[in-house]
Amino acid sequence: MTAGPEHTALLAVCGAHLQGQPLHPVLESLGAVLVSLTRTAPVYRMVLLAAAGGDHDRPGLIRCPDGGASVEVELYRLPVAGLGALMVTVASPLAIGSVVLDDGSLVHGFVCEGFAEVGARDITSFGSWRNYLSRPVLT
Repeated sequence: MTAGPEHTALLAVCGAHLQGQPLHPVLESLGAVLVSLTRTAPVYRMVLLAAAGGDHDRPGLIRCPDGGASVEVELYRLPVAGLGALMVTVASPLAIGSVVLDDGSLVHGFVCEGFAEVGARDITSFGSWRNYLSRPVLT
């Protein structure tokens, strides 16, 4: 039996849970299905959260009153129980919160607590985590 729309939630993903990224299998194991590739409303900054202790670098999406931009996200539909299971694994400064999409709709999504931007590199200008990862690395 599959869960109908009334038993599912939409989740915006912008980093390590994207297709092809290290934590994407977690979404798949929770029953997430890709709905679309879309963008946030232009009210976000993306900062680089440096890896700690063998973890992966990740982006942090922070809503801001001024100077924000639209950021590319993947939108997934997953069972509400899967969203709950995911939420308890997300560690600060990341969280599951509300994300405004470019069409004005509000969905659940990965967000970052504002304190994390202190000293973090602003990577908003790349427009997406994939663009940041594919940048030329200067040696």
